[in-house]
Amino acid sequence: MSNENPHPGLSRRNFLKTLGLGAAALTVAGGAAPALAAAAETPGVMPLRTLGKTGVQVPSLALGGMFDTINNQLLLHKALDWGVTYWDTAEYYGRGQSEEGYGRFLAKNPARRKDIFLVTKLTPREGLDTFPERFEKSLARLNTSYVDAFFVHGIDSMSPLTSMIRAWAADMKKAGKMRHFGFSTHSNMEDLLLAAAKEGGPAANLDVLMFTYNIHVMHKPAMQAALAACVKAGIGLVAMKTQGMGPATSPSEAELKVADQFLKRGFTEKQARLKAVWENKDIASVCSQMPSLAILAANVAAARDKTALSAAETGSLYALACAETGGYCAGCADICQNATGGLPVRDVMRGLMYHRQYAEPGLGRELFAELPVDRAPAPGRRRLQPRRGRLPAQAGDSETHARGRRNLGVREENMPLAAWGLRPPDPP
Repeated sequence: MSNENPHPGLSRRNFLKTLGLGAAALTVAGGAAPALAAAAETPGVMPLRTLGKTGVQVPSLALGGMFDTINNQLLLHKALDWGVTYWDTAEYYGRGQSEEGYGRFLAKNPARRKDIFLVTKLTPREGLDTFPERFEKSLARLNTSYVDAFFVHGIDSMSPLTSMIRAWAADMKKAGKMRHFGFSTHSNMEDLLLAAAKEGGPAANLDVLMFTYNIHVMHKPAMQAALAACVKAGIGLVAMKTQGMGPATSPSEAELKVADQFLKRGFTEKQARLKAVWENKDIASVCSQMPSLAILAANVAAARDKTALSAAETGSLYALACAETGGYCAGCADICQNATGGLPVRDVMRGLMYHRQYAEPGLGRELFAELPVDRAPAPGRRRLQPRRGRLPAQAGDSETHARGRRNLGVREENMPLAAWGLRPPDPP
């Protein structure tokens, strides 16, 4: 039987060539240092895209900073060598330690600051009036006098984007401390994107938005309409959570079948999920958490590779998304929260995702520990009031719950209500 691959794609040799590693990497057993050195000597070209009306050219792959940046300085060097010059972080990541890791790199390599499109974020949970002081602390941790973009972090409504916050952002722009302003969201994405576009995008001081975008949501008409509106308004678009995996404990039969299909083409299923997002040319960059050199190298190779997904492969990913629906939170928080009396189903499922799929149990535990219990919500967060015992029957509860299950495939066993001492309402 022939060993020739009729669809080479990202074969092992092509994968290494795409990274600029060359033949040296093929002869290295049990050590990556020579290969990485070769990559630094022959850096490849990362595709660039324009970030909305900002006019800034950013790499199609961005480094997500939700990992130990302090102790992964080599990874930061390699990210720059391989063209990953968009760096995302947030005060929330490691309680400032992610920013500090970037800052240590910039302190030792100040000449590289001009090469980096640096983004940080602040959550409104601690109060909008704290933004000025916290922003200055972020700049200090980052060892920089400015950020290229600043996001209000993880909102699920437009309420945190008050006139006061926008005026403050405008002042920071005038002071040269912030070049572009926007928000990030994993919940009610379509509604927020559309609202930002209707306000005028950059005309309303909303230059760049980061949002969940993957094989689960990209086919939704509401998402497509929201993206079209943002493009028309000139808003720069950055995708995150592009792997779009649910909290399943092991690969499903459908996932294994699709993975095998892509391996025969020469790339992995995870690389294929990235490629599916990049097929939308309106997405300027994909922000990906890459806590290891192996993941960074794989994602860089996928970004540089010009192999396009076929219609059949795109269809396979869509079928996989449908098969995974029952374990995936699509971000439409209102349905689940209304059906369960305000339980933070979306945040619970995000915690499970970090724990099981991202192999980051610490992140999952942190998210669970921060779930609000019967308290007034921070700006941009709805009141969550978990109640002990069985949820009282209310008009429309059962129908809402059933509609959420039918539309999203949400199974009761995938909604971890037991942790809150609750059971879902009776189905109709």
